[in-house]
Amino acid sequence: MINVVLADDHVLVRDGIKALLEDQVGIAVIDEASNGKEALEVIKRQKPHVLIVDIRMPEMTGIEVVREITKNNIDVNTLVLSMHDSEEYVVQAIQAGADGYLLKGASKEEFLKALSKISEGGKYFTGDVSAIIMNNFVNGNVSKEEPVENKEVELPFHLTKREKQILELVLQLKNNKDIAEELNISKRTAEVHRFNLMKKMDVKNLMELSNKAKKYALN
Repeated sequence: MINVVLADDHVLVRDGIKALLEDQVGIAVIDEASNGKEALEVIKRQKPHVLIVDIRMPEMTGIEVVREITKNNIDVNTLVLSMHDSEEYVVQAIQAGADGYLLKGASKEEFLKALSKISEGGKYFTGDVSAIIMNNFVNGNVSKEEPVENKEVELPFHLTKREKQILELVLQLKNNKDIAEELNISKRTAEVHRFNLMKKMDVKNLMELSNKAKKYALN
């Protein structure tokens, strides 16, 4: 059972999402919140698997909520569901630590796919959003660091052939399950390679990994 908390300041929106999800086997909406502060209180109390959160809310925005969840290591996966597809919102949400970003105009099928993937610990970003992420993180537009012009520069770390494959797939926003299927290895092996890769490159998240890959011309 996937336990979900909805956070949106519009009752009609919450009712619509709740009605859609309650028709699905294996999904339960266990609580709701009408503002950001209430959302944090609810997830701490209810401990859901997934928080579906809007961006524009009173008290705290959805992005601020996600940032607090990431900062305090609260065990919940987050799906930002928004009407905004602007680059600014998308980048802020990903930097805050959101596991997914979906537009409110998405189809029912895509919404359920996103929810399922995120509940399993994966990531989901709708098509246009993925393009924005790749443009900003992989091409280094968010970073103030200048890329190294000399592609023959000596790296401060050594990557194996497999780790280079893992790096390429991670930069394509693939999760461990996707990587395992792509390389025909077990999910556990993919997790180990990914852990070793990030440890060698001394990074903690996708943004840092993307920026360092750009810096050393690895992408």
